[in-house]
Amino acid sequence: MAKTLILVNCGFVRYFITSILIGCIQQNAVSQDIEKINRDNITISWEDCISAYKKLDSENRSALLIEAGLTDIGKPLHLFVLSKDGIFDPVVAKRKGKTVLMILNGIHPGEPDGIDASIRLSQSLLSGNIELPSNLIICIIPIYNIDGSLNSRCCTRANQNGPINQGFRGNARNLDLNRDFIKCDSENAKSFTEIFRDWDPDVFIDTHVSNGADYQHVMTLISTQHNKLGGASGEFMKKQMTPALFAAMEKRGFPMSPYVNTLKYDSPPENGIYGFMETPRFASGYAALYQSLAFVTETHMLKPFPLRVDATQAMLEVFIKYTSQNADVIREARNKDRAALKSSTSHVIDWRVDTNKVELVPFLGFEHYYQKSPVTGQDQLYYDRGKPFSRDVKFYDEYVASKTVNIPSFYIVPQAWSEVIERIKLNKIEFQRLVRDTVIELSTYSIGKYKSGSKPYEGHYLRSETEVVEENKRVRLFAGDYMIPTNQDAIRYLIETLEPQAPDSWFSWGFFDSILQQKEWFSAYVFDDMAARILADNPDLKSRFESKKLTEPEFAKSSFDQLYFIYQNSEWFEDLNRYPIYRLFGASNEDYSKLCK
Repeated sequence: MAKTLILVNCGFVRYFITSILIGCIQQNAVSQDIEKINRDNITISWEDCISAYKKLDSENRSALLIEAGLTDIGKPLHLFVLSKDGIFDPVVAKRKGKTVLMILNGIHPGEPDGIDASIRLSQSLLSGNIELPSNLIICIIPIYNIDGSLNSRCCTRANQNGPINQGFRGNARNLDLNRDFIKCDSENAKSFTEIFRDWDPDVFIDTHVSNGADYQHVMTLISTQHNKLGGASGEFMKKQMTPALFAAMEKRGFPMSPYVNTLKYDSPPENGIYGFMETPRFASGYAALYQSLAFVTETHMLKPFPLRVDATQAMLEVFIKYTSQNADVIREARNKDRAALKSSTSHVIDWRVDTNKVELVPFLGFEHYYQKSPVTGQDQLYYDRGKPFSRDVKFYDEYVASKTVNIPSFYIVPQAWSEVIERIKLNKIEFQRLVRDTVIELSTYSIGKYKSGSKPYEGHYLRSETEVVEENKRVRLFAGDYMIPTNQDAIRYLIETLEPQAPDSWFSWGFFDSILQQKEWFSAYVFDDMAARILADNPDLKSRFESKKLTEPEFAKSSFDQLYFIYQNSEWFEDLNRYPIYRLFGASNEDYSKLCK
């Protein structure tokens, strides 16, 4: 069966949807019953996984396998699209009112439950064993971290109960791809960004296997933190969708718990679990920037692999049924929130858990105890599987704002910062470019205190606890610089990447580190006379200088520190730590249309 070659050209991304006449497929694991493969404690390989989807593509008009970009090892990142009406163009799908559900598998290939479950799910949907809803488009990324999947061996997940062969968490650059959605270092993430922004999924699911405590549940679930998601979507997720998913899974024989996220590493679940705050570095946190109702499925590592795959398939079936039944409500909530954000004047960029608000959730656990470790001699937490329990545990799922910023009309990004511009374009951000050099009064930040990681984290020295000083200042801009209006669907993405205090901003990830290094200095033997004149001409500075010498003994003993203090407070000192992204308030596109193209 041949399908028509389709060219989808949306903004900055171009998909070459390759659909070819499939001949004889190599008879290997693909031809076997995948459930039998799983029962043998084996997960499907990347090659066999893609062959399985190619076979489904060739045999079904409601399925299409797309090569949707490249990965760090040059292998294509595939997207498998299920559409009962045969609509495989995201623009047409949205125009016809289709709701889009996206499933991401194998971001951590050693956690392959979703990989196998999605093939089985697709087979069931296309065979008619499960109804393929006509109002949904289902997009499946078969294996995201292809690099780590091909690096498969027996022993990458030390505490996990199968499968026999396990992929590796890091990709070819040793990046954890579930920390890469903002910094976008990998080709995988760049390809994903284009897929995500083209299809704009209403519901997004990222499949995983948990680490941590022992308990009876096979499946736990992370729902995007509802306060952070906010608005109609956050309320709908917390009060309607998440409870309905839990009830449906219990009927399927898989009673769930919220993801077992304990406050301390060695704290048992009955001491309380906390709603996971997924910042935009994570897949679900990134999805939430665009008002997608995002979830992370987490099967329990100690349950047998075949049972975990069964639970994941059941969970995905529940998602599909619920999303189809509530498609209009979900899309309406997203649209309402997008409109509300565009008219907002402020936005929360960081959160903290509210320990004063707690709910009780049913939990199926095992009694815990402490015993001296024969290795360390220290008390070690253990769980007694011979003593299961069913009781309510405290669940802290309310967060409050810890940092809020005012929303400008525009962000101005100088063209010099090409890495930032590249990611803005990948995310299909609307922008204008200045057509001539100009000087404009803008809101600017100076970076004050911040903390830097002592070791690299995912290829960067992460910044945290950043403080800024804001002031209005006349700024020189150049033809070609970018003026980016915030009145667009990508408003949250812009705020949470460009505001330096946000936990996953590009400043936090070190994209602007060069502004933190001083470039000009002085020669003490020359500057000494200048310093005397500067103090003589500035009585206030002289007073602060003398006071500092009296109150700080180390300062009083260091001639260089004293001269440097004067230098820092003189006209000779450079504009150090000036954050190079500017903000413009109270302006419309029309106000600056003559400056931009």
